[in-house]
Amino acid sequence: MSKRLSRTVLGVAVLGLVTFGLPATASADPAAAQRAKPERTVSDVVPAPVEAKPDPRADFRLNPATVIRTDRDGKQVADYLAGLLRPATGYRLPVVSGHRGGRPAISLETGHAGGRVGTEGYQLKVSPGGVTLKANTDKGLFLGVQTLRQLLPSAIDAKTVQHRSWVISGGTVLDYPRFGYRGAMLDVARHFFTPAQVKLYIDQIAQYKINTLHLHLTDDQGWRIEIKSWPKLATVGGQTAVGGAPGGYYTQEQYKDLVRYAASRHITIVPEIDMPGHTNAAQHSYAELNCDGVAVPPRTDIEVGYSSLCINKDITYKFVDDVIRELSAITPGKYLNIGGDEAHSTTPADYQTFATKVHPIVTKYGKTITGWHDIAKTKPPVSAVPQFWGTTGTDAHVAEAAARGNKILMSPANKAYLDMKYHPQTRLGQDWAGLIEVKTGYDWDPATYLQGVTEQNVAGVEAPLWSETLVTSDDIEFMAFPRLPGYAEIGWSPKASRTWDAYRLRLAKQSPRWVQQGIDFYRSTQVDWK
Repeated sequence: MSKRLSRTVLGVAVLGLVTFGLPATASADPAAAQRAKPERTVSDVVPAPVEAKPDPRADFRLNPATVIRTDRDGKQVADYLAGLLRPATGYRLPVVSGHRGGRPAISLETGHAGGRVGTEGYQLKVSPGGVTLKANTDKGLFLGVQTLRQLLPSAIDAKTVQHRSWVISGGTVLDYPRFGYRGAMLDVARHFFTPAQVKLYIDQIAQYKINTLHLHLTDDQGWRIEIKSWPKLATVGGQTAVGGAPGGYYTQEQYKDLVRYAASRHITIVPEIDMPGHTNAAQHSYAELNCDGVAVPPRTDIEVGYSSLCINKDITYKFVDDVIRELSAITPGKYLNIGGDEAHSTTPADYQTFATKVHPIVTKYGKTITGWHDIAKTKPPVSAVPQFWGTTGTDAHVAEAAARGNKILMSPANKAYLDMKYHPQTRLGQDWAGLIEVKTGYDWDPATYLQGVTEQNVAGVEAPLWSETLVTSDDIEFMAFPRLPGYAEIGWSPKASRTWDAYRLRLAKQSPRWVQQGIDFYRSTQVDWK
């Protein structure tokens, strides 16, 4: 064959590839595609599924003809999945309605997934003929999609077309969560993070089936949410941050946009207004919130325990009522966090008085109380959820609350605080609760950590990230990864399926995804990174 003829044949082949939507430089060799092996199997997923059965003979290969098939209830999740897969593949991946048949498909189906999987669980089957994801709700579909995306090569997270074969690892998964509340907390009060930065964190935590983002909106160093009836909270109290860093606040429209964005990732925002302590920014903004009627100076240090609202002034409860009323109106989630920690400048009697007056205000506006475990000593309503942040295995008030029927959210600081240093030389974070390497953060159980709090008493797990030393998104990522996926697994996976030796191998296989996503993670020596 002449060189001229060879070029002609090659040109026809390239034209054919482009015509059918395949990148011209992608391999068209079936043997090469067959040799492509998946990076992970269904047994390598984080969090670990309830049941996972790999089948290397059942791999599915995306191609230019693949469609995403769904019903009306799954349309939003199908569009989300298509948005994840299109940039790297270059494929159209149209979202279509209807039943099976026709072109190879990823099928997302709501209903008839079985009572065992509940509202957040799913069933996934990957075979050479297609992918079927079933769930009883769109939330279950969304969480199943997080598993599905881990079965693709890490390059799927690239933002530009990658010329390669796209193999989805074959097998079946049956999955549902251990606990209903699986949370992360971001402190935006000590340092302010923009809406775009919060949205980035939402996307990062969503891929590990986190379903709650607790925003610590107020503290001594800054007030971060617009309250229209008390405007200076934001315009004055929102201008400061730790170390003199730039302040900032969210308008109510920006906050509502964050709530909507989180909801599109099936994440509920829980706002926190910390009180009666951690209130210096508010008391700097409004003199009448101080017992002597004199505004306090702003604080940009990281000390705690010195501030307190004036418990015996009527204006205090007008202030609290207005803040809770406005925040409740723009927060569709059921919870509102009232803080309650480290109120060292509030006497025990005043603390109880404050709780007695404030708890009914939260209820009046249709919200369920959550707060740091200090609120347990006030005997809050049984519906309230104290969040345990202690560092020891005993707390009489929390145990008593559990015995009364309160569910406890577990965030022991020496295990779950993402702002604790990994080791003494870690460039960010603190160490007052201890050093938390990856194994330390993973190797504990929320149902046995605290005396008097058993499986039935636990609402779930939350990983708080305080921002005294954090300024950028890279800082957030470095402290959250690789520990956050471990907390997600503690909240999601069956206790019997969790061992450190197995987890560290699965965790290592996540790192190529983080590289593609640009996540600045800590490369712990406890994990053999791939």
